Amino acid sequence: MSVPHLVIVMPAYNEAEGIRGFIDEIRENVAPLTDRLSFVVADDLSTDATVAALTGIDDVQVEPQPDNRGHGPTALAAYRAGLALDPDLLVHVDGDGQFIGPDFARLVGAAQTTAADVVHGVRHSRTDPWYRRVLTGAVGLMIASAAGRRVPDVNTPLRAYRPAALRALLDAAPSELLVPHVHFSLAEARGDFSVRYLAVTSIPRRGASTSGTMWGGGVKALVPPPRLRRFVVGALREAWMLSLRPNAPLRSIRKP
Repeated sequence: MSVPHLVIVMPAYNEAEGIRGFIDEIRENVAPLTDRLSFVVADDLSTDATVAALTGIDDVQVEPQPDNRGHGPTALAAYRAGLALDPDLLVHVDGDGQFIGPDFARLVGAAQTTAADVVHGVRHSRTDPWYRRVLTGAVGLMIASAAGRRVPDVNTPLRAYRPAALRALLDAAPSELLVPHVHFSLAEARGDFSVRYLAVTSIPRRGASTSGTMWGGGVKALVPPPRLRRFVVGALREAWMLSLRPNAPLRSIRKP
């Protein structure tokens, strides 16, 4: 079943080396599945040539952000800009290119054949540092306890959403969320959303630096960089205040 209008959105920060090739790979694999394909890149005030690398591509819309706000707010900005294009299906992925093109075709196919509200790409063979994997596991246990069931890869950035389901989540989400996908995963489990899970391959970040520039510390860091440690503290506080505590505002999200 062809998707009339497929929109793929991604937040990006300093991804000049790999983002254009990543978009080309996605396009090659999903173009046969849709009548119209659009990309939206929310650039988090990159200090490299990310915006220049995407200039002049007909199906790519770049949305420069007014401030460098971090991944969460930029992801939400990408979602909202994508919804403004009136898609029939919207796919989110981070701009660092840690997925392979054929998995996008499988994700779109799963969304179409199952009619699910959302399909999550569940990563395997991850190459993240040990502390990132431990953190992901710990967050998964916390969300499983709150949701009453296990949610595989709770913070995966690869997701395909039906517009109505995504709007229900975004309408309740403050624009400055640090970890929107954690909140979304919990809300979907609690709110009776139809969720499907698809195993996908995880690869290193594209470009010369496999570690990126978000957290500092470099690829050889053996312990969590200070910036990441501060982020984790803030994210845990946010999760408690907005999704976990009794009467938290995001607890009331329900499937539309």
